[in-house]
Amino acid sequence: MTDEKKDERLSYEQARAELAQVVERLETGGTSLEESLALWERGEQLAGICQRWLDGARARIDAARQRTED
Repeated sequence: MTDEKKDERLSYEQARAELAQVVERLETGGTSLEESLALWERGEQLAGICQRWLDGARARIDAARQRTED
C-alpha cells in the first residue's frame, strides 16, 4: 500500500497525534536540514488531512442544521 493510500485511512485523531509528534521533533531540534524539511512536509500533509476531516464534520453539521430548519 502506498503512503498516500495509508494517509487516506488515517482518522482525524491519528493524523492529529502524528502531527503533534512532528511538531515536537521540529521544536526539539537536533535534526539535519534535510530531515527538518521532510518533517515539515509531513506536517503539511497531516495538517491537510486534519483540515479535510474538520471540513467534512462542518459540512455534516451544516446539513443537519439545514434539515432541522426545513
